Amino acid sequence: MKICYIDEAGCTGGLPTTTSSIQPTLTISGIFLDYSKLHQLTTDLIELKQRFFPKLLPITATHLDWIKAEVKGSDLRKRVCSGSRSDTRHAFGVLDKTTTLIDRAEAKLVGRVWVKGIGKEMKGIPVYTSSIQSIYSDFQRYLTETNDYGFVVADSRVQHLNTQVAHSIFTQKFKGTGDAYDRIIELPAFSHSDNHAGLQVSDLLASAFITPIAINTYCEGHLTSVHVRSKYHLIKDKYRTWLKGLQYRYKEASGRSRGGIIVSDSLSARPGGEMFR
Repeated sequence: MKICYIDEAGCTGGLPTTTSSIQPTLTISGIFLDYSKLHQLTTDLIELKQRFFPKLLPITATHLDWIKAEVKGSDLRKRVCSGSRSDTRHAFGVLDKTTTLIDRAEAKLVGRVWVKGIGKEMKGIPVYTSSIQSIYSDFQRYLTETNDYGFVVADSRVQHLNTQVAHSIFTQKFKGTGDAYDRIIELPAFSHSDNHAGLQVSDLLASAFITPIAINTYCEGHLTSVHVRSKYHLIKDKYRTWLKGLQYRYKEASGRSRGGIIVSDSLSARPGGEMFR
């Protein structure tokens, strides 16, 4: 049994100007994990928190309480750029350990990155639903290749958005021509990340790795805002090769490559491969 955990970084708000404080990208990513690896991933994540954030919980907290103390990827990428050597060294220590535990879990990554255009409308619901459908299609292919079945756990948003996303998958599973996702046993289950190591790791991937690399690649030189930090190149330089290898990629019958991280760049129409160069 395989599990796909989906989380996001950024927002669906449009970008009115080059200096807007609205986040310039939206990342929606999914990691594929074999159920047999989940216990170890959870243990490794708890140990990471206890090692790098020993004061995150009171001394009276139990070992399993630590899963509820989240480490946010957005905080880590800010620390890299803080100007403090100790903060930068600490953040990279966490990120290095995160790559180790993800590799140990043999996880695979897919997702969508939306780079917003200046003054262009960002249609939140269509963008989000199409991204989830894309991840579902990749997961379906992965399950077919591994001759397995799976289900999807997505970080919960607000109810009406969760309902829209679930319905978009429902229409594909129950359409008259057949189930497009016959190896995925249900519609996405929406949950809060407090007790899900998979969702927390997906957040770290989306917020601490993919987003700063995407901003450095596609927004640097085009935008001037609090979200475009020059030191994001440090994250790209260190992890771009690892992130590229983490992707689940495959070829269709036509020979076209699919899967991995797909980028829609509305600033300068640069391809997704630029993230790894």
